Order: sequence, then structure tokens, then C-alpha cells
Amino acid sequence: MREISLEPLRLYPLASSSSGNAIYIGTDKSKILIDVGISTKKVQQGLENIGVNVKEISAICITHEHSDHIKGLGVFLRKYPVPVYATEETIAAIRSQKSLGALPDVFQVVYPDREFSIEQFNLLPLKISHDAANPVAYRIDGGEGRQAAVLTDLGEYNTYLEENLKGLHTLLLEANHDLRMLEVGPYPYVIKRRIASEYGHLSNKAAGEFLAKILHQGLRDIYLGHLSKENNYAALAYETVCQELRESIAGEYLESLRLQVVQ
Repeated sequence: MREISLEPLRLYPLASSSSGNAIYIGTDKSKILIDVGISTKKVQQGLENIGVNVKEISAICITHEHSDHIKGLGVFLRKYPVPVYATEETIAAIRSQKSLGALPDVFQVVYPDREFSIEQFNLLPLKISHDAANPVAYRIDGGEGRQAAVLTDLGEYNTYLEENLKGLHTLLLEANHDLRMLEVGPYPYVIKRRIASEYGHLSNKAAGEFLAKILHQGLRDIYLGHLSKENNYAALAYETVCQELRESIAGEYLESLRLQVVQ
């Protein structure tokens, strides 16, 4: 996968799937991670691939406490005890998970709709609809007019998210499942209902619909992420999102869009 570079802000998904998630956001001055749902070794390797030393990471922002977003956090923090930002409820849920082992006292509380700063970055946590303690997405202002966002693990989008995610330049957006594949797939009925519910995950079609509402000339670089291995595949996610854009007023931006699927 080629790296997207928008100076001074860079967004690169080290991993984004139902198996594990870790997103790098960085400039020459500031470097952070969104979630650590993969091993420290994989984080190190992913960062090395883009020319970043793991020791340069100055903070971690956690979206929510589900395993695929935090399972590497304990080992990482014992080796690199950087500050970790999350909602109060998410922090409590993380601390209750014995599988993470002993955690250093590095947690900082953030609040939805209240900006906070990490070095060069101004970050805005945004409320999302998901079956977790108090989950958030993050909008990141990297300075010099560059805005990025990481938006995964939500059962539905709404006007609140539309308004708060306008004017972006880079976006990682969930395209978790194809509705038909989910319906006929191997999951038990109760799991299918959870995924398709307002507290589950965004489908390919919903991702395309939402993107059509916020797409503008300046939003050129988009990753589709958090794909389900059982209920989706890359080509289907890509084509479904593109079709939704073609059928909307946002279709005029499609040719200049750099759209990639994370696997």
C-alpha cells in the first residue's frame, strides 16, 4: 500500500480490520497513534516501513475498549509509557481487562465535543454510535489548514457527524460489511443483528452514502478500513462506495479522488 502524504499532516493505517487496528498520524514535529489493536512488534514494523521510529510516538488516542483496538496496548505501554487519551468510561473498561496486564499510570481523560491538544495537534473527540462504554472518533487538526479524521466502529452516521467532519483533507472511514454477505454469512443471527444495528458497524453502502455528504474538492485522500474478513472484500467495498458517489452530487469529485482499501 502506498503512503498518503499531505504535508505537514500524514495519516497511515498500520492496520485497520476486524482483526486489529492501529493508525499513525504524524508531522515532522508530532507523531501519535490512534488505537493499538496489534502487537508492539507489528507497530514497530509498520512505522519502520514509513520511516518513523516507534520512540518518536508521543501519545496514543483510544477510540474504545474492544479488543481489536487495545489488545496490544499493555505490552506497548510497558515498553513505551506514553500518555494515553480516552474517555473516562473507556479508561475504566481498559483497566478492567486483565488480559492487558499491569498498566502504567499514563491515562488522560478526554470528553466528546471538547478539543484537547497533543503537541502540534488539536484533536476533537466525536460521539459515535457503537456498543462500547463511551466510544469516540477523532478529528485531528495538524496545522496549516490540514484536517484528518479516523471514523470507524459506528452503526450509523448522522447530521452531527456530517457537520463535524466537513472540510477534511484525509479520512479513514469504516466500510465494514456488505449487507447481503452479512445476511447469508456464517455468523449466528444475534451477531448479524448486532453488526447491522445502530450500535454495530457501517456497511459499504452506508459508508458511500456518508462520504457523499461530506466529500468536497479538498478531500482527496480516503482510506476505507475496518473491513470484515467474513462479510466483505476489498473490491466490493471499493465499488459499492464508488457507486454511491456516482449516484450523488459528489460524483463530480470521483475522478480526482485517491480512494484506497485497507486490508
